[in-house]
Amino acid sequence: MTTGSGRPTVVLVHGAWHRPSTWDATRSALTALGYETRVVALPSAGRDPAPTASMYDDAAVIRKELDQVDGPAVVVAHSYAGIPTSEGVTGATNVAHLIYVAAYLLDDGESMYSRHGMAVPADTTGLFPLMDSPGEALYHDVPRDVAARAVADLVDQSLLSFTGTVTRAAWHDIPSTYVVCDDDRTIPPALQETMAAHATATRRWPGGHSPFLADPQRFAALLDEIIRSR
Repeated sequence: MTTGSGRPTVVLVHGAWHRPSTWDATRSALTALGYETRVVALPSAGRDPAPTASMYDDAAVIRKELDQVDGPAVVVAHSYAGIPTSEGVTGATNVAHLIYVAAYLLDDGESMYSRHGMAVPADTTGLFPLMDSPGEALYHDVPRDVAARAVADLVDQSLLSFTGTVTRAAWHDIPSTYVVCDDDRTIPPALQETMAAHATATRRWPGGHSPFLADPQRFAALLDEIIRSR
């Protein structure tokens, strides 16, 4: 799926506790800029029934979505999605660029638990608890009505998904850009900086963890700028 202008298809991957609808405003803004988009629904996030999928299940879904793209693609991964994106995109021949937005950009052999120096629990069934005050942590600079809807739309996240170890990170072979969110209250900017060192290039966003909701048009313009300059 490519546009008449020859621009790549933008594949958007949501973070933990989220669903594809979190990208709706950014998708509209990208469409206005001439891009085709696709959105991945990660099976590790959902409700009724509670999700049980692993990071590797998420990676397989991302890869399946990419296999349906006719032409070059750029993958945009937010937060947790950086992990299954790095895992699932490895070896994909149609991915021109990876964009990690306040995301976990891990190296081979790393997991979210190891990155934070935590031991994996003996029982990995069940759900990973949502942080306290998600509105403040995830959306503190998002318009109040948009943030309220976003909090209401949050779903469950499998604990198992957070324990998966990256086997071969795609950014070793595919050019990438890391967008550091300077006022992030979920993933500390200092931690983002250390992960951004793996990327080919780094850009900055002067806001919180969810730029696609805080200012979707400006965020889409940043994605367009990154894609055009790759």
